Amino acid sequence: MFPVQVKEWLSMMRKPHVAWLFLTILALGPLMASAYDADPESKATSTAKVDTGVLDGAPYRVDIPAHWNGDLVMQLHGFEPIGTPRPTPKPLGDEASPFLAAGYALAQSSYASQGWAVDDALRDNERLRAWFVQRHGQPRHTYVVGFSMGGYIVLTSLEHHGQHYDGGLSLCGANVPGTRVFDDILTSVVAFDYFFPRTAGLPPSGLADPAAPALGQMEVMHAVDTALKTDEHAAQLLATHLHVSRERLAGAIGVHYLVLHQMQQRAKGMPVDNRATVYAGFGDDAAFNRGVHRYTGDPQAMRYLAAATSLSGKIHKPLVLQYNHDDFLIPVRYQSVYPAMVQSAHGRAPTVLPSVGEGHCGFAPEQIMQAFQTLTREASGGPTG
Repeated sequence: MFPVQVKEWLSMMRKPHVAWLFLTILALGPLMASAYDADPESKATSTAKVDTGVLDGAPYRVDIPAHWNGDLVMQLHGFEPIGTPRPTPKPLGDEASPFLAAGYALAQSSYASQGWAVDDALRDNERLRAWFVQRHGQPRHTYVVGFSMGGYIVLTSLEHHGQHYDGGLSLCGANVPGTRVFDDILTSVVAFDYFFPRTAGLPPSGLADPAAPALGQMEVMHAVDTALKTDEHAAQLLATHLHVSRERLAGAIGVHYLVLHQMQQRAKGMPVDNRATVYAGFGDDAAFNRGVHRYTGDPQAMRYLAAATSLSGKIHKPLVLQYNHDDFLIPVRYQSVYPAMVQSAHGRAPTVLPSVGEGHCGFAPEQIMQAFQTLTREASGGPTG
């Protein structure tokens, strides 16, 4: 049997913020858009609408409830492994239903590519927002809501296209620059290789080796879980350093392996370099630094990562952040990073809500809507409490 966190992650990957659709564009002339723009109250419709299609390679879905309140939510999904089948059409999932029940229109892009596709996601989401305006008219308010990797795209959307949004909500978001994310991911896998060298079923050259044959995620998680049980002291050192519980450690390392190798594929080379890194927190740090595998980053891949996953902190619209307890993919140490970046950039300070739920993106529908209501109150100038 695989550890609990493996099943949890696989279940999470199938949720609406990481499962999408292939759909068909419908054309419409400008007259209907003009009719919608003329009177915000006319946005309420007698029947629900679903628009589906593909915009520049990115499948999308738009849902407008029968009693539309005139507001739009752009919903951003998280990391989708390269090669994951995309069902056609995508069923509406739990994270979408509460927004529609509350009267909001919902627009979702599947992005033109899979993996850590944050650059495509930013463009595809903005393209879909503009298409919605052309197709259905200008909403009274537009909000951007994202989960996990999609939470990061909420931040970049507010930084680059903030004029189009009334505010953003990042849930369980990877709200740090990508260079830091992948430095930490590399640390995770090289530390595992140091403490558990030549693990059966894994590449003898190490989990991070870009030249090693690609393995399936389940293979990696199973092999990692088996190895961790052979040295609980080393396993606990790893868990403590990665800020995850021991029970979720194999799942975290397995996901890190997958994300790193898929970024190597996307960036066309090793996107991180640890030759000058001085590691601490691994017991005998001197021995660790002598023995840990060092990787030379590919300059072009490193430039791609830095450019595609950068953050400035320059936001001027309301932003609400919320995390989960015991999230094995988003460590607690990330939670203060983006608020500090915003403060340094003299932007509008985000509201950070207390953590709720368990595991990665472990929100109940009512918790999602409570966080969203905090955003809408803040955007309207009301109290957030």
